[in-house]
Amino acid sequence: MTLLAFLFLLTLVPAGCVRSRHPPKAAISSPVFGPREVHGVKGGSVTVKCFYPPTPMNKHDRKYWCRQKGSSCLTVVSSDFVAAAYQGRVTLTDHPQENHFLVNISALEMSDAGTFQCGVGINGRGLSFRVTLSVAEAPPVPEDAELFYVKLRSTWTVTCSFGKETADMKKYLCKKEKDGCRNIINSYQSTDVPGGLQLVFEDTSGSFRVTMTQMDWEDAGLYYCGAGDYEKDDPKKELDVFIYEDKNFPHFKTNITGKVGGSASFECLYDPLLNDSSRFWCKQRGRQCGTTIIDNNGRVQDTYEGRVTMFENPENKTLTIILNQLQEKDKGTYWCMSNQLREQQSSTDLTVVPGEPSLTGKKVVKAQAGSRVNLTCCYPCKYYSYEKYWCRWSNTGCAMLPVQQQQGLPQPGDACEPNARTVVLSLDPVTEEDEGWYWCGVKRNGVFGETMAVELQMSEGTDANLIPEFLDVDSSHDPGAVPPGGAHSDAEVRKGAAPESSDESQGSNTLALVLGPLAGLILIAVTAFAIVKYRQLKRSDLVSVGSYRTNISMSDFESVRDFSASNSAKETHETSMGGDEFITTTTDTPDSAANTTKAKRSSKEEADLAYSSFLVTSSNIAQASSGGDSAVLDVPPPQDQA
Repeated sequence: MTLLAFLFLLTLVPAGCVRSRHPPKAAISSPVFGPREVHGVKGGSVTVKCFYPPTPMNKHDRKYWCRQKGSSCLTVVSSDFVAAAYQGRVTLTDHPQENHFLVNISALEMSDAGTFQCGVGINGRGLSFRVTLSVAEAPPVPEDAELFYVKLRSTWTVTCSFGKETADMKKYLCKKEKDGCRNIINSYQSTDVPGGLQLVFEDTSGSFRVTMTQMDWEDAGLYYCGAGDYEKDDPKKELDVFIYEDKNFPHFKTNITGKVGGSASFECLYDPLLNDSSRFWCKQRGRQCGTTIIDNNGRVQDTYEGRVTMFENPENKTLTIILNQLQEKDKGTYWCMSNQLREQQSSTDLTVVPGEPSLTGKKVVKAQAGSRVNLTCCYPCKYYSYEKYWCRWSNTGCAMLPVQQQQGLPQPGDACEPNARTVVLSLDPVTEEDEGWYWCGVKRNGVFGETMAVELQMSEGTDANLIPEFLDVDSSHDPGAVPPGGAHSDAEVRKGAAPESSDESQGSNTLALVLGPLAGLILIAVTAFAIVKYRQLKRSDLVSVGSYRTNISMSDFESVRDFSASNSAKETHETSMGGDEFITTTTDTPDSAANTTKAKRSSKEEADLAYSSFLVTSSNIAQASSGGDSAVLDVPPPQDQA
């Protein structure tokens, strides 16, 4: 019973789903591909094109065209042989760079009709394709189908033209099936066009182009492009499409899911050798691509400013386009287009769902010129081994900037979980030219992943200093200061810091720090000079001897005192020179000597006291200057000697 139920469910599975998982038998047994039928006229000529897989061995291996006779196939022509019956009217030309070879048969005879094989290598190896040749007595003959040898997951592009008289007729592409021709796309469709399909009118009237991306196994078969109605005798053309697998051809994602507010990365192919080729990215509108969102020439649609950028990777010939700040309206099909190598064009379906992006942080930061700004980006543990980066966005790309990652929160107020890690971009000082968009992102093995965009806005006034992202801190007193342009964690520096309220307050503090020590030094010098002069005046006596007035220093008296300390009295005899002679004799009594000594000691003690006061005052001034505050020295006036 269970087996019957399984078989019943299997019958409900669409045939297309089954075919998409497994290649058709023809693709497995014969990767060589050619026309199913070839039509010629007696006396005329035909050319047969046969494709082979682009491997180095196949490029240099033997190519052949043989006629089937029963179970054997007799060689007509090969890379180094021509049968005698076909000498002079059959040739084989190999084009290894284009992965095909051509067989041309001229002077057709009715006996040339039959079943042939074109192949690579030795007969019977399996790398061959069966071709039927028909020869008519006279024209007309049916038009041969156009062949397309398409890589798995690549893009197929076909151009059909039916003349100016069909300019107003419906254009279509359909696939031949048992019950008719199934519509793929037509020019009357404006909505409900499947993703990965385009129908574009060419400049020539009556000509159009159809592009299909992400070709799969079930897309192989016969197609018809035409004008008008397939069921009628309106003009149409047969197209024969063969799908083969190239191991070297990259397979990109065809469906991407992003979260609201997050980002999505799209990968495309491009050839770095074609410098003159134009590459652009657009969103599908109806049956064709809408306005270009971004291209390699620096054009970005205004509504996508700061949201989209393009990275080229010449090493693996890929192009990465990142769209961030996702919104629900962004869902749809996006195309990587090029004016050359149309097989490298591709499409990707984007789905946007609710959720929280993995990269978090402030999306808008306001700053004031001259301050320091920290742009923070928090990432979860799943991105621990990924490469992190900050870049400066512009319409020509996103230039990488130096960053440093830190564990933990760089400062209070960041919208990050405690166990999150942070990448910080520091701008010190920030200028008007720094205004714009900055991107934080992760990548692994050269493949770009999730991103987050931050807009830096320059504000007027001083309100910006109140934002935690930046504080104007003197780097000379900051143990964690880094050169401008570096990135670091600023948690320790900013903890407990109080921002200045205005530029004026910052200027006044700076002026006080400069003028305070200078004023202190001037006061110290003036005070020292005054004290020295005061001591010199206090320590000198004016003595009158006869007709002379002489200033005698106190040091002289001290020397005399030290020399005759044991004497209790001192005599002085002076004789006048010239005039009347007289003798003046002075004799000091013990009482008078004691009074003299007492007066002399009082003068020295006062000088020592003044000098000690000078030292204390100088120390206070030095301490006040080191604290950034100015001090005023009050010098007491000298007291009269007792």
